[in-house]
Order: sequence, then C-alpha cells, then structure tokens
Amino acid sequence: MNGDHPEDNCRVITPSDGDPFLSEGNIVRYFRHPDINGEHRCERCEVIMHSHGWIDTLEGGSRVCPGDWIITGIKGENYPVKDNVFKESYDEIKEDNFC
Repeated sequence: MNGDHPEDNCRVITPSDGDPFLSEGNIVRYFRHPDINGEHRCERCEVIMHSHGWIDTLEGGSRVCPGDWIITGIKGENYPVKDNVFKESYDEIKEDNFC
C-alpha cells in the first residue's frame, strides 16, 4: 500500500542496524492506529492491518485495503475505491484512442 501511488515518491532507507524499508508515501502512507494491532484482520477485506495503507481525504482520512484504487477528484483530493466498484464505474481506455 505505502508506495503504490505514482506520486508517493518513496525511497528505500537502509539503516545501519536493520533491514531496508520504504519511506512513508506522499499519498498512501502506512496504516497505523493506536487501538488496532497490525496483526488484526480487517473487517472489510480480511487481510491483516499491517498490509493496509492510509490516505488523507476531505472527510479526514480513510483506510486503504490491498487492491483498492486511488482516485483523484476534480479538486486534487484523493480517495480509495474498491476494485469491484471501480470496474463497475469506469471503462478502460486503450492508449491508441488518445489524441
């Protein structure tokens, strides 16, 4: 999740005393919550919370489940959309159809 968005601009950080990891994303960040353990299973998708992201939205913020799409609205706001909703709402455009 963290680093999945093309504008996340994550970089690999290699600490001298640990394993390499990705820096925090600019759009999708690591999911953290003081009351939710990272090993807890999400009630929306059944994947552990450690595999989720977080995105700031106009409503304050939203959990990003693995497989969600990130949509950018007309004001530049970002929000997650479930894969099935995305596929039902949007049509694929082939590159050769662009001007």
